[in-house]
Amino acid sequence: MNKLTYFILLLSSIYFNCTQPKRTDNRMKDQKLTYLALGDSYTIGEGVEEAGRYPNQTVELLKSFGLNFEKPTIIAKTGWTTDELNAGINNAGIEHKTFDLVTLLIGVNNQYRGRSIENYQEEFEDLLNQAIRFADGDASHVAVISIPDWGVTPFALDKGSNQQKVKQEIDLFNKVNGEISKKMGVHYIHITERYREVGFLPEMVVEDKLHPSHLIYEEWAIELAKIIEKKMQF
Repeated sequence: MNKLTYFILLLSSIYFNCTQPKRTDNRMKDQKLTYLALGDSYTIGEGVEEAGRYPNQTVELLKSFGLNFEKPTIIAKTGWTTDELNAGINNAGIEHKTFDLVTLLIGVNNQYRGRSIENYQEEFEDLLNQAIRFADGDASHVAVISIPDWGVTPFALDKGSNQQKVKQEIDLFNKVNGEISKKMGVHYIHITERYREVGFLPEMVVEDKLHPSHLIYEEWAIELAKIIEKKMQF
């Protein structure tokens, strides 16, 4: 190899190394990251295959960014309200565990059952505090997803639901969880307006005509993966 060729290769190597994204720690390449997803039917993915849930789709997307996550730990159940999620966390036996990533999506059943906004505010704040603790105290590794508006779904239309009332209440609940998220310094993903644009389409719901299909969850996973890749350091 002549000196000119060697010099060109050396410069190329320096440029390549300087332009690659850096992670803030020295994790071994084969060490997997951990993800805790907290929520209700939207997190457990009522009516979709396991791979179609938004936490699972997110983990798959993150592989393209060089982030290798274990299978998500999901604490969620269809119909859960904030207090029921809290009980589910207490029963999960994870009180001494920490995770590299934590997400929280909860509140639609509070609204559906007519629970007060004051009750939601108190219990959501407690849940978000727990989420941050599970993220080892790092709020930048926590993301909250806004509540979808179920009032646009075929289920709601067939039931004769008051769409305007549902919209107003969902907006109020999201105003609360958004303000708390901002105060605590976590990431906030507002999916509600987009959901109102597509949540009524046949392909966007599962058989019950209420819960989202994997296509909706794919959109959420893309938005979450973007935040993780751009704003979180592992």
